Amino acid sequence: MSKIAILGAGRVGGSLSTALTRAGHHVTVADRSPDSAADAARTAQIIINATPGDSSLDRLTALREPLRGKILIDVSNATIDGPDGFPADLLYPGSSLAEQLQQALPETHVVKTLNTMLFSVMTAPTSLTQPPTAFLSGDDPQSKQIVQALLTDLGWHRDWITDLGGIETARAPEAAILFVPHVIRSTGFAPFAISLAR
Repeated sequence: MSKIAILGAGRVGGSLSTALTRAGHHVTVADRSPDSAADAARTAQIIINATPGDSSLDRLTALREPLRGKILIDVSNATIDGPDGFPADLLYPGSSLAEQLQQALPETHVVKTLNTMLFSVMTAPTSLTQPPTAFLSGDDPQSKQIVQALLTDLGWHRDWITDLGGIETARAPEAAILFVPHVIRSTGFAPFAISLAR
């Protein structure tokens, strides 16, 4: 089992912590203080970024040394919110938060996943009436294999996981966040996810 540090103690971080602990992993959740995040990252093998996407780059760049050589799973979306608080635009158009993190942290293995669904689906993919899709983007194949194994621990079937390729492919699933406000306004705040139909 892995030692995992989750940066972010909100709904996303909390649900991932509960599910991964239940799966047998040793999980530490860091609060918003820089010291807490640095200590958690230093002792973990895998770090999950569940911090708000609009501030993730600054937060994680400050952790360059503790993140060196580690796997960083990025589940956040970097957006500019509209007046109603819903995502209205991308913070990094023509790029992605994952790409920005990989550029800023060249000695860290960034893997993007689980950002194309409401948070409850991340740890309960079988709760939907149709199979959802979890996308993987990252430059290091071995790191993506490790992340894929973690996803299966969260209940994801292997044929529900699609490896898109290098970290530059993360901009496509990150752009899917722009669907979210329209779906919620249309159907209400119910669990949903992007799914590839074949």
